Formats: sequence, C-alpha cells, structure tokens
Amino acid sequence: MLRRYQIINNKIEETAGEKSQIMVFVSPDDQEKRLLISQYGVDEHTLNSSLDPDELARLEIEPNHIAIVCKRPKSYSGEDQLLFKSITLGVFFFGEVLIIVTKEDTNLFEGKQFLKVGSPREVLLKLIYRSIFHFLEHLKIINLLSEEVEQKINRAMENRFLINLFTLQKSLVYYQNAINSNSVLLEKIRHNTAKFGFTTEETELLEDIVIENSQCYRQAEVYSNILASLMDARASIVSNNINVLMKTLNIITIAIMVPTFVVSAFSMNVRIPLSTLHNAFFIILGMGAFSMAAFLLFWKLRKW
Repeated sequence: MLRRYQIINNKIEETAGEKSQIMVFVSPDDQEKRLLISQYGVDEHTLNSSLDPDELARLEIEPNHIAIVCKRPKSYSGEDQLLFKSITLGVFFFGEVLIIVTKEDTNLFEGKQFLKVGSPREVLLKLIYRSIFHFLEHLKIINLLSEEVEQKINRAMENRFLINLFTLQKSLVYYQNAINSNSVLLEKIRHNTAKFGFTTEETELLEDIVIENSQCYRQAEVYSNILASLMDARASIVSNNINVLMKTLNIITIAIMVPTFVVSAFSMNVRIPLSTLHNAFFIILGMGAFSMAAFLLFWKLRKW
C-alpha cells in the first residue's frame, strides 16, 4: 500500500498527486517492490531488510540515494502478552524525495516532533527522533507493568506472574539491542552529514537526537539491570510463600488428626470408660476439642 505526503506550510499532509516529497510503502506487494527496485534503484537486499524485524540498523550510501535501516518499537497489542518487540523501518533518501518502507500500518508522523517540518531531511531526522520517544514511552509502560507484577508476586504464588516478569525482562533485552543498533546508525549519519546536506539547524537536531538516544539506552539498561538483579529475590518470595502455605496445611491436618484419634479411641468395640454415663458423647467431644486446642496452643508457643 502506497501513501503519498507533501510538506505544505511546514506540515506533512497526505496528497493524491503523483509527485510527492514523501512516499510511504506499507507492506509493499511484489509490484510495488519491483517499482522501488527498477524505477528508484533501491537495492533488493536492503528493501527486504526493511521488512525484517530482526535486521540491525545500518546506513548504506548508494549512487543515487542513501539507504537507512533503523529500529522502532512495534505497536503493542493484547495478543503480545507483555512481550514488547521492535520492528525495522527502511528510509531511502533521494535529496528532495523521501521513501519510507515499513511492515506495520501506523501513523509515522504523529507526535509533537512533526508539528513543524521544513524539508525531507528534517523528516528523516524526526522519524528517528520519534522512534526514540516511542522507546521511552514503552520503557515507562514496562516499568509500571513490572511494579504491578511484583505486587502480585508478593500476594500470590502463581507461576504466570513470574513468567510475566521474565517476559518483561526479555522485552528490555530486545529494546536494548534495538536502541544500541540505532546509536551505531546515528554515529554513521553524524560522520556523513555533508552527504545528506544538513543545515546548521538540522545538524544541531542530529546532535540532540544522539544525546536522547544515549539517555534512552541508559534508561533501558537500568530497568533491565533492576529486573535481572531482583529475579532471584522474587523467585525466593514465591518459594517462601509455598513453604508458609505447606506449613499451614500441615498444622491444620495434624490438628484435625488429634481429635479424630481421641474420638476413635472411644469408638472401639470393647468396654471403655464413660460407657455408662449418659453425657459420654459430649464428654468425648469436649476431650477432642480440648486436645486440638492444646495442640494449636503448643505450636503457637513454638512460634510456628
């Protein structure tokens, strides 16, 4: 699917015209791929890399354009079950024309970063900038989810909460790898600013993006280290909760067995004391209750 955009009055607006400054190919079919390869000279391998979620970010300088493969967060859905992943975005810069290839159908130009843009070069930089903020937003969500799962682990003993925590930790590893891959890409862009033709303002924006990406990586690293260092403690909490439950169940079982033994002793088919008393039934029940109370008092004094 092809969408065309034009920069009008410093805003990105969708257009139906054949000529456009920005073209976005969403999950391109075979015909659109042939168009990109034959008409625009896009390398087939780079084009396929733009649709591969496991591809690393990189920069390639071709004779008539500059190809950029960068990472951005995948839109989260309930089916992902707390697993956050990244996707790949292909950007092909032709000077005054920008071609974007993505597998996910999302609004790439949302957010305050795109309220004012002046050129396709600035759109290119702000696409990476927006990806960084998208990562930061997901990191905040992951942190909130991890705190919620921690509280559930403290109250419950279900394995699914620990699995949720492992899944969040796995997500952070994916994000660290993607953010670090983007940092390598940004360094390559910074060393090739002349080939992009960046203005002074755009170069300053690039420097800001490099700093923001570095801070984003450190934040992901901190969250990942916290989760990794506390996983053993949380597993111990679950194990301790199980031990407490088993101890409680054992006390209850033994407490029930004590009066059962007393009552059973007086239920033998032989001559036993109290058999001639009219209140023998209630006396025996009282003895059973007394034995259970004595047992519970004993364990309470032992501070079980």
